[in-house]
Amino acid sequence: MPPSSPELSLAGRRIVVTRPAGQAEHLATRLVDLGAVPLFFPVLTILPCADITPVIDAAIALDSYDLAVFVSPNAIEKTLDIILPRRAWPEKLRCIVLGKMSEKALRGRGINNVISPALSFDSEALIALPELQQVSGQRIVIFRGENGRELLSETLIARGAVVHLVTCYQRLRATSNAAPLLKHWEAGTLDAVTLTSSEGLRYFFDMVGHLGQAWLKKTPVFVTHQRIAAQALALGLKQVIPTAPGDDGLIAELMQYYAHHGTRQ
Repeated sequence: MPPSSPELSLAGRRIVVTRPAGQAEHLATRLVDLGAVPLFFPVLTILPCADITPVIDAAIALDSYDLAVFVSPNAIEKTLDIILPRRAWPEKLRCIVLGKMSEKALRGRGINNVISPALSFDSEALIALPELQQVSGQRIVIFRGENGRELLSETLIARGAVVHLVTCYQRLRATSNAAPLLKHWEAGTLDAVTLTSSEGLRYFFDMVGHLGQAWLKKTPVFVTHQRIAAQALALGLKQVIPTAPGDDGLIAELMQYYAHHGTRQ
């Protein structure tokens, strides 16, 4: 089947959106605008931590830090929901984040002293920032989720920084019902799955069960990082398509892929 126009390539395609509830609307809206049908299947539930004392302690100490790092939009939301009703953010405290969405989220809260990597959106990109090379003696607070990666904090400590880790949210496995996805797979009307975290991939793989796993292994799966791609291949998935980070990366790769695989009739 000959290639179609990228703008029309997603028409009628049913695409699984696995972002947490409350964070899937932007991607879903983009898909709908392109004629696709998003199938919502949250794999993670994001909740504040039961004990907010560490965040409050960090709020009290904000003026003593040289840098504040937010590892995700979730970290921004859950942290600032606690801090900003209690005190203003120090104007001189620089914030380091990953991606334009995080920059926008901070500026929406009136915080404009923001640094972000230009291209990649992971711990490795943060570590490579010029602002994090010479940090000996600096006090750095990192706001993150429960059981987050240690690479960033360990690297900064090795470079001589004093690092304060603050857990501000928890990620739990969601309770989505896989039956509608299984019906679409059986009917041949499930076209693609989007996955944006390794943890989410593991949960999704378990949640769809053995039957869903058999179909998943033959379904195009679009992932936003090479780590997720490597894990997907290790699980036996056959069609793993890495994308650029974020919703823009997913949309661009979905359009490109289906422009060369025909349109749904």
